[in-house]
Formats: sequence, structure tokens, C-alpha cells
Amino acid sequence: MTRPKPSRLPTGAKKRAPLVLAALQELYPDAACELDFRTPFELLVATVLSAQATDVSVNAATPALFAAYPDAFALAQAEPEDIEPYIRRIGLYRAKAKNLAGLARLLVERHGGEVPNDFDAVVALPGAGRKTANVVLSNAYGYPAIAVDTHVGRLARRLGLSTQTNPDKVEADLEGLFPKDKWVYMHHGLILHGRRVCFARKPNCGACLMAEFCPKVGVTDAQG
Repeated sequence: MTRPKPSRLPTGAKKRAPLVLAALQELYPDAACELDFRTPFELLVATVLSAQATDVSVNAATPALFAAYPDAFALAQAEPEDIEPYIRRIGLYRAKAKNLAGLARLLVERHGGEVPNDFDAVVALPGAGRKTANVVLSNAYGYPAIAVDTHVGRLARRLGLSTQTNPDKVEADLEGLFPKDKWVYMHHGLILHGRRVCFARKPNCGACLMAEFCPKVGVTDAQG
């Protein structure tokens, strides 16, 4: 696996980083993955489904899906049209059903039906990418990574930790700013803060522990 190289960081990013970490740990000491899963396979499927969809919608759909297809061997026998009814309420469900059928077959053919603890192997699965691999490997196998979704990317720029819009470059910047043993936590902490306080359109700056040191990059309208 090749990690992207950190870019030129915004002024003050290295001083802000420990303050951001401390604030997140105070606000969300138990931050963790909000997708419901019991096995690496279930986490992989849920993560693929979560692209451009909410965790709530995914968690509502997966119990019935996993009851019907509890592992890669079962899902590999399904056609996309068999999967579609279970995920119809999730965005892009037709494309995702096709990807789930394809990734299950590859898991069976190449990995004995198990999700490999290997970054490049996960990235090679249909519907997966760098973010998916980071989420699955970090939460299922303890692999150190900061998976960059829309929340993480937005907060990284708003907090003055990165100027990048490319998720891979944001990932590299954040991993260069925070201790390796905090990378997985940072992913979850930033997501929770983005969902609960630092909203995309009108962040609740008045209720934010980071208000005093946050440069509020790109903020034109805020609460408080």
C-alpha cells in the first residue's frame, strides 16, 4: 500500500492539532463506528452501502439483508435484483446491489469468503475504495488509519488542518498531525462533531469547545 504524502499545511495547523484532539476527546470520549456490524463481512457491506447515505438508513436496512445473506458465501449466490429489495431505501441502491454481489463473489473466489486484512485487497473489491478499506480495516482489525468522508474532509479544512479537497491528501495531512494511536479515534471524533455541532451550512459555533482557536475557514453563517 502506498500512502499519500502530506501537503503544505495551513499556518498554525501543528499547534491546533493537539487542541482539536483534546476537545474531541472531552466531547466524545467513546466515539466509535456508528454502523451496526458483528463481523468484518457485515462491516464491509455496511460501509459500501453508506456511500452517499446516512448510517441511520444503512442500519435500518442491514438486519434484514444480513438475515437473508449472513456471509459472503450466501451473498455470492445472489443476483443484484435479489439484493435490491433489501436496500431500496438507500441511495444508489441499484449500483450498490451490483457491487455487493460482485464483492461477495470475489471474497469467495480469492479470499475463502473472508474479508482480507490487507488494504490493497479490500480496495480491489467492487464498491470499495481507500475510505472503505480504511474504515473496514481500522474497525475490524485495528489497522491505524484516518478514513476521510465528507464530514472529516470538511472539518479538516474548517479547522485549518488541511487545505486539500482530495480525500487522499486530507488523509495524509491529518495522519501527519496526530499520533498514530489516535488515527482511528480522530476519524470517529471528527464525524460525530460534524454531525452534532459543526454542521456544513450553519455550524453551531456558540456550542463548540473549539470556537476560540478554530479559524472557521469557509464559514459565512454560524449559530451562536
